[in-house]
Amino acid sequence: MDLTGATWWKSSRSGSNDQCVEVATNLPGVVGVRDSKDPAGPALTIDRGSWRSFLAALRVGE
Repeated sequence: MDLTGATWWKSSRSGSNDQCVEVATNLPGVVGVRDSKDPAGPALTIDRGSWRSFLAALRVGE
């Protein structure tokens, strides 16, 4: 998938810690995930339903 138009961001809760992931939610049908220390490196793409399930599991402590 072409991620050229992705708008990457990381959580404001990450502070100055460089051990973070960045996400791009402006892609059609998927969410991009990459390592903030290596923005030119590989990125994962996850369908939006799976991303929502992942976030819901995090919120309840799974």
